[in-house]
Amino acid sequence: MEKYIITTGKSIDLAIQSALAELQLNRDAVSVEVLENARSGFLGIGACPAKVKVTYEVPDPKPAEPAPALSSASRKPKKQAPKLEKPLEMPAPVRKPEAPKIEKPAEAPKQEAPKAEKPAKKQAPRREAPKTPAVRREFAPAEPGSLEEKAEIFLKGLLERMDSDAVPHAYRKDSETIRVELVGENLGALIGRRGETLDAIQHLANYALNHDSSKRTRISVDAENYRGKREQTLQQLARKVAANVVKNKREKMLEPMNAYERHVIHATLQDMPNVTTYSTGTEPNRRVIVAYEK
Repeated sequence: MEKYIITTGKSIDLAIQSALAELQLNRDAVSVEVLENARSGFLGIGACPAKVKVTYEVPDPKPAEPAPALSSASRKPKKQAPKLEKPLEMPAPVRKPEAPKIEKPAEAPKQEAPKAEKPAKKQAPRREAPKTPAVRREFAPAEPGSLEEKAEIFLKGLLERMDSDAVPHAYRKDSETIRVELVGENLGALIGRRGETLDAIQHLANYALNHDSSKRTRISVDAENYRGKREQTLQQLARKVAANVVKNKREKMLEPMNAYERHVIHATLQDMPNVTTYSTGTEPNRRVIVAYEK
């Protein structure tokens, strides 16, 4: 189920950081709704901090087990047996003396032979299933002189200057896009907070390969499928916010996003009924607003 907290700060980013520190969660694990922007006021009068609503998921509580129902028999009071009155005493009849009985000698108890215990069966040790090794993707070498090769050469030099051992592999996704996968260890530093470092690397690659070309080709740089995971998170956030907007008939402003992330929000909600989206503000604080539309 969902829970939320509301925090304030001098700016929206500081309010979000305060909520994440309190919840001890990563930024991608929560959704943020801006309730109120910060206002400085005049000479300190009328100043108001920024207010955000941070929603997060918690596991549903387990339902309590119902107490066992009592049967009808157990609910009825037990009937007490009636007390018997003492019978009248009759005089004992006169008995004839009986001849003494000759008792037979007691037979010795038969001793049973001890039963042979069956030897305990030895259990064969369990064999663990062999772990399937992770399949590494094989990349075809780029053709000499192609734009894919130029992208690999540029990014390899850039990564070496960043003291990274990651290896770039470029391939053509379609006629207008070249995708570059960074392969290696410790790629978190190349991704950065919310993909900021990865976006900077992609921006440099696009500028280096397109600044003297008449036809623009988009260079998409990714590592550990970060962009795919981020896109799924944004799509889930967009649908959740849109459902809330339709329910309450009140628009909501999302946190600042780059152009690619704003495009994912617009594309996810473009066919949803009673919902419209638009962007407002200037970079790098441009935001998406999800509004109700009849």
